[in-house]
Amino acid sequence: MSLKDDLTKIKDQGLTSIADADDLQTLNDIRVKLLGKKGPITSALRGIRDLAVEERPVVGGYANEIRDVLTEKIEQQKQYLEDLALQAKLNSETIDVTLPGTPVRQGQPHVIQQIIDQVVDLFIGMGYQVLTGPEVEEDKYNFEMMNLPKDHPARDMQDTFYLSDDILMRTQTSPMQARTLETHDFDAGPLKMISPGIVYRRDTDDPTHSHQFHQIEGLVIDKHITMADLKGTLATMIEQIFGSKFDFRLRPSYFPFTEPSVEVDVTCFNCMGKGCDICKHTGWIEVLGAGMVHPNVLRMANVDPDVYGGFAFGIGPDRFAMLKYGVDDIRDFYLDDVRFLSQFNRKGG
Repeated sequence: MSLKDDLTKIKDQGLTSIADADDLQTLNDIRVKLLGKKGPITSALRGIRDLAVEERPVVGGYANEIRDVLTEKIEQQKQYLEDLALQAKLNSETIDVTLPGTPVRQGQPHVIQQIIDQVVDLFIGMGYQVLTGPEVEEDKYNFEMMNLPKDHPARDMQDTFYLSDDILMRTQTSPMQARTLETHDFDAGPLKMISPGIVYRRDTDDPTHSHQFHQIEGLVIDKHITMADLKGTLATMIEQIFGSKFDFRLRPSYFPFTEPSVEVDVTCFNCMGKGCDICKHTGWIEVLGAGMVHPNVLRMANVDPDVYGGFAFGIGPDRFAMLKYGVDDIRDFYLDDVRFLSQFNRKGG
């Protein structure tokens, strides 16, 4: 058998092997076997030196032709197998868009945050600024500028966590009122602000007390502000949070930073004013404190109390949530029990 016949046999066998290859790894093995340095074509070409001089270019050209045929066939088969593999993968990963989607559980704001959002939205609509301040506060702003000097007995009711003699965890959001009073330009208009945030006191945690809770304080300072303005503002807020079926009353009280001062009571949610154990048979439940800003507070902020006056109030969203929904343990709000928290929808209803 001639060398040309050997090359023809290699081509025929190679084409058959390539056509039978059913995966890319097998095809690659065939490529290495046929076209590699140790393959049959390379071995056959070593016999060219034994041929007559005039036959060498003919056989050499035929060998190159066979190599090109096999290379082209391998590439065609490779492309075919790759397309086949891609189609199989697409078929296995096909998504039926008509199938129902996997349900995703939708969360909601925490019930206390819902109350805060309601109050903030209301006062923004009434033209108030929303200002927040540092939780680590100076004694000067937390107490002294609120008419609570260092020896004032009312400080005992707001015992807090001190970081140094003059730095503490704030007990109320009132410090932001003092800071704003110092810088507000009354020639540009009145001061109307609320200050929401977290406050801290050294209370023992129990069903009605927590060492950390939320507060929203409000302040209005302008000329000719009266108690009637305060009452109208509180009436609007209480109706917004609790609804129109609840009445409220102002009861004389005492706070160092307001004079006169009032406690605000709302119709008992349990008995609707008839009297029960929850409201101690009075028909009322205390919800917040308020009053007209004390002249000393204005003087310490360099605001003339003979020209300007105003009112302030402070509410506890945690307490509002307890009263609105009949929750008897404030700690339930902080235990992150989804079964409990999911009862309160986004609207706070």
